[in-house]
Amino acid sequence: MCAVKADETRRKIVVAADKLFYEQGFDTASFADIARVVEISRGNFYYHFKTKDAVLAAVIEHRLDERKAMLRHWEQEEDNPANRVKRFINILITNQTNIMAFGCPVGTLCTELAKLDHTLKSEAAGLFTLFAEWLERQFVELGCGGQAPDLAMHLLMRSQGVASLANTFQDAEFVRREVEAMYQWLDNQLSPKRPT
Repeated sequence: MCAVKADETRRKIVVAADKLFYEQGFDTASFADIARVVEISRGNFYYHFKTKDAVLAAVIEHRLDERKAMLRHWEQEEDNPANRVKRFINILITNQTNIMAFGCPVGTLCTELAKLDHTLKSEAAGLFTLFAEWLERQFVELGCGGQAPDLAMHLLMRSQGVASLANTFQDAEFVRREVEAMYQWLDNQLSPKRPT
């Protein structure tokens, strides 16, 4: 198998596994499910990945690469860190259909791996760490200083809560209201405080 074709097949496996792990869960999705989506034989599948854990490691790496690229893109497009944070909040609207159907892709994977006490649960948690550190940097740029870590974690926690409840209640209006409330919360954090 030539290197280019092998790399492309491997990439297709990772993309298919990523989608299946999100929609069905890591524990439920099988090698056979992934091979069927990619339209390859099990033998060809095993040429690229010997174990399901190896596929999971590649999926986590793929997700990290995608999220890093997304965050870099926002930084290139937006000079104002407040607008970058709003782009993060707006993920709930952008991905609303999938979130309502399957939950947050990061949250659901981390929760499942924690329940399984999976050896790769720390690597999956790196996705949340990526977002938390990026949000913290935005709040530092916005002049929030020592409050930046708490503000970042608050926003990450709130967005995860909204994603979980959106999945539970299937209420698009709730998502829209919460996104608006998070925008307002952000504006309130950044507005000068009047002395009392």
